[in-house]
Amino acid sequence: MIRVLIADDEPMVRAGIRAVLATDPEIEVVAEAADGHGAVELVRRHRPAVAVLDIRMPGLNGIDAAAEICGIAPATGVVMLTTFGEDDYILKALGGGAAGFLIKSGEPEELITGVRAVAEGAAYLSPKVAARVIAHLAATGAGALAGRRSAARERISALTAREREVLAFLGSGLSNGQIARRLRVVEGTVKAHVSAILAGLGVDNRAAAAVVAHEAGIVAPRPSPP
Repeated sequence: MIRVLIADDEPMVRAGIRAVLATDPEIEVVAEAADGHGAVELVRRHRPAVAVLDIRMPGLNGIDAAAEICGIAPATGVVMLTTFGEDDYILKALGGGAAGFLIKSGEPEELITGVRAVAEGAAYLSPKVAARVIAHLAATGAGALAGRRSAARERISALTAREREVLAFLGSGLSNGQIARRLRVVEGTVKAHVSAILAGLGVDNRAAAAVVAHEAGIVAPRPSPP
């Protein structure tokens, strides 16, 4: 059973998230919070597998709450809920330890897919979030999107062929176990590749590596739902 905490300051949004997650018999919502401080305390108490946090909440926002949660409960994966106007917040959250990013207006199935992926230790960027992040980086960077893609491809060129293959699967939201099964290797080998990928790209977490994969255009097709 995947135990989940929901944090959003809007009761109707929390109810909607809970209703979507309830359609998966292997997911259980164990607690709800209306702000970041409450989310941190409930994570401390319940130790859920996944915390689903709205980015904008009163008091302690979702980004700061995610950073605290990663500090007190590193086994709890954080999924951030964003809107189309929060690109800067998404970029900040990438450095705060969040592993999943979903658009509130996205398909309900994406929420379940994201929660499952993060619970398994993977990074998950909804396709819309990935597109927004890449477009925002292109608009605020030194060149156009083509320049960003060229730079990303240059970054991944330093990786081995196998590491690039693992990065492509990582970018599509697969966990280490899923990647191991795709490549027919043991999970420990995949973990070693992921560590080498993070070091080679100079990023701190899987979500940031996934952004590079999307920028470079090497994301593998997502697996079909079970």
